[in-house]
Parts: sequence; structure tokens; C-alpha cells
Amino acid sequence: MKGLNWLKRLLGIGFSCPFLLLTGLYCPGCGGTRAVRSLLRGDLRMSFQYHPLVLYAILVFGFMLVWRPRDRKKWERFFILLGAVIVVVNWIFKNYMLVFLGVDLLPVIK
Repeated sequence: MKGLNWLKRLLGIGFSCPFLLLTGLYCPGCGGTRAVRSLLRGDLRMSFQYHPLVLYAILVFGFMLVWRPRDRKKWERFFILLGAVIVVVNWIFKNYMLVFLGVDLLPVIK
């Protein structure tokens, strides 16, 4: 893991999201950096909780490396559309939990 120190330092900077600071709501990408950090630590559950698109992207990337479909463009469009749906649903759900139930699903990494 010593070779990844530069990556750990880069991901550990921790600046606040301007959208969150201005509105008090999460932006569609909020939690992405924490999801990558959790994934690098091997914590798949927290990575998914922070932002499910990160694990989805890893799975799709691995899947597309192994599987070579005939109509690759069609499948790429499908995976991109599904990723967009994941981002929107995640954004709505996290803001719903924050605003209506008072539950912060993006705790700070210690």
C-alpha cells in the first residue's frame, strides 16, 4: 500500500462542496470522494452509502473488460443511462433523508 500514499494524500484533502455550503443540501456528486476513500480502505458498505455510483462504475468497468458484446455502443448507452439514474435517485434519497428525517447519510471519515 506504500505506493498509493500520493493517492491517499490527494483524496484526504477534504474541501467542502460549494452547493452544500450555499443550499444546505447535497449535490448529485456529494459523497463521491468519501466513497473512493472507503473503497480504498476495503469498506464496501460505506463506499456504497457515500455514493453508489463508485461501486457501480467499478463493476461496469470490470464487466466490460470481460464481456465483449456485439453491439457495444448500445450497452455503453444503457450503462451510462443506468449510472445517471443511480445519481439522481441517490441525490433525491439523501436529501429526503436529510431534510425530512434529519438523517445525515454522509458522515465524515475519521
